[in-house]
Amino acid sequence: MVHQQTKRFLYEGDKKAATRNAYGERLAELGEINKDIVVMDCDLSKSTMTAMFAKKFPERFFNFGIAEANMMSAAAGMSTMGKIPFVSTFGVFASKRACDQVSISIAYPGLNVKICATHCGISVGEDGATHQAIEDVAIMRAIPGIVVISPSDGTETKKVIDAVVAYKGPCYVRLTRGASPLIFNDDYEFVIGKGTKIFEGKNATVVTAGFTAHICLSAAKKLEAEGISVDLINMPTIKPLDRELLFSSAAKTGLVFTVEDHNIIGGLGGAVCEALSEELPTKVVRIGVKDKFGASGSPAELYAAYGLDETSVINTIKENLK
Repeated sequence: MVHQQTKRFLYEGDKKAATRNAYGERLAELGEINKDIVVMDCDLSKSTMTAMFAKKFPERFFNFGIAEANMMSAAAGMSTMGKIPFVSTFGVFASKRACDQVSISIAYPGLNVKICATHCGISVGEDGATHQAIEDVAIMRAIPGIVVISPSDGTETKKVIDAVVAYKGPCYVRLTRGASPLIFNDDYEFVIGKGTKIFEGKNATVVTAGFTAHICLSAAKKLEAEGISVDLINMPTIKPLDRELLFSSAAKTGLVFTVEDHNIIGGLGGAVCEALSEELPTKVVRIGVKDKFGASGSPAELYAAYGLDETSVINTIKENLK
């Protein structure tokens, strides 16, 4: 059943939104409020949605062309002058092409830079393996001092952007290309380092973040109709992880599933396994991209092929509960 404390801020309706769109909208709104915000992009502003900010505040928008490493270094410099740089590009470029600059220029000195990367996961679809970030969480999570967040819908994304503006330090926000159903309404509150229990159950714990959250919510409802109840935890902050919420649920159910549009190595599943192994050894089944590259196809086709669609999630949970 829907967790009672969560019920008041669950969205009721069929509206969809892409987290990248919500990011662009909220960033443009915050530009009116906070004059220290500057935005940088690498010839992808129409895709990352920073074009909304650029249209309103051209004097605070900087296009670096195809030079992601240079953009990160410039953002570091601007942050030392009191600015709050938001840097955006595709997840593959932010995490791999500019990894050295993110690590040494931004994270090492602990600078106040917000890296908001779009087009993450295999949900990118037809663009194929070269443009599907499936290692970005693992890379960013391993760099000391960076907060890593993967919002699950448009509502949560806007709350996340508010939170990272207020937070002093480097942040990586993982955003998606395609639209997904809204899960939360405007009463929802996001806090860095805290997860939210959406569904209450006793047979297993399901921990998810990002684009897969709505799939897990639908799966939880269908499982309940079959007499299988799960704790469904939305875990937007992958670093630092909400260990208290995770431990309390795992202690109750004794079986944990992680569901993510990312390689099962180093992402949300890895973070959950590390935390549990230290304090509460529990069986964990990681549902995600199983150490292989993405492919070209529609998001629906890819999710089915990689075991991330609703049917696959349900079947994996049922098989492991036998």
